[in-house]
Order: sequence, then structure tokens, then C-alpha cells
Amino acid sequence: MLLYSGGESSGSLLDVNPGLIFWTVVTFVLLLLVLKKMAWKPILNSLNERENFIKQSVEKAETAKKEAEILLEQNKLNLSKAENEAQKIIAQGRDYAESLKSQILDESKIEAKKMIENASLEIERKNAEAFNNLKEEVASIAVKAAEKILRSNLDKEKQEKVVNDFINDLSKN
Repeated sequence: MLLYSGGESSGSLLDVNPGLIFWTVVTFVLLLLVLKKMAWKPILNSLNERENFIKQSVEKAETAKKEAEILLEQNKLNLSKAENEAQKIIAQGRDYAESLKSQILDESKIEAKKMIENASLEIERKNAEAFNNLKEEVASIAVKAAEKILRSNLDKEKQEKVVNDFINDLSKN
């Protein structure tokens, strides 16, 4: 259709018009110069600012990441120290409990030994007391019996001597 028109301008969008091309190029160049003069520097400045802001943000993020890693290492170290300290405290508590246990056992053994000794002494004392009571009772009965039997044959001094000799013989046995 273009070829067919033979230079006549019909006004369609596909028609080639050299004057229109020239003015379009001139307008584009002028617009480009105006944009370069007026908008290019602010756009570049804005892009540079944005680039710097992103760089700074990345640097801050890296710095924060390094600080976080340092803090994490410090926290791990502190946690390790705290665990070691807790283990020491537990070990000290166990040692103290063991020493307290052995001390209580020793004191209990000593107390039990004292109680057994006291009980033995009390038993011996009661036995001696019972033996003395029995001895006195036997002596009294023997004196009374002997007195009844020998009342007529012996005087009182001889009776007491015989009884005391008898009692002394009993004490020795």
C-alpha cells in the first residue's frame, strides 16, 4: 500500500514522512538535552544516594551480624562458665553432704556406744545392788534361822561372828 501510494500522503500511521522523521529526531534530541540538563543530575544523585544508602545498610548489617556473632560467642562462653560453676557448686554440695553424713554417723555411733556403756553400767549397778540386797536378805534370813536354831547353845557375839564369816565367804564367791 505504501509502495502503491507513489508519494502521496494519505496520513496513515505506516506512511514514511522524512520531515516528520527529522522533527521527531530533533525533538527527541532536544528532549534528551533538556532531560540531561534538568533531570539527569537529580536522577543520578538520587541513584547514587540510593546506592550509598544500600551500601551503608549492607555494611551496617554486616557489622550487626559480626556483633551478633561476637555476642553469641560471649553468651556461649558465659553459659559454659555458668555450667562449670554450677557443676562446682553441685560437687561442693555433694562433698559437704558426704562429710555431714559421715559426721552424723560418727556422732551416732559415739552416742550409741555411750548409751550402751551407760546401760551396761546401769545393769552392773542394778546387779550389784540386787546382789547386795539378796546378800543382806540371805544374811538376815540366815541370822534369823541360825538364831532360832542356836539360840539356846551360843551367845549373841558368837552368832554374829559366825554370820559375818558366812557373809564374807559369800562375798568372796
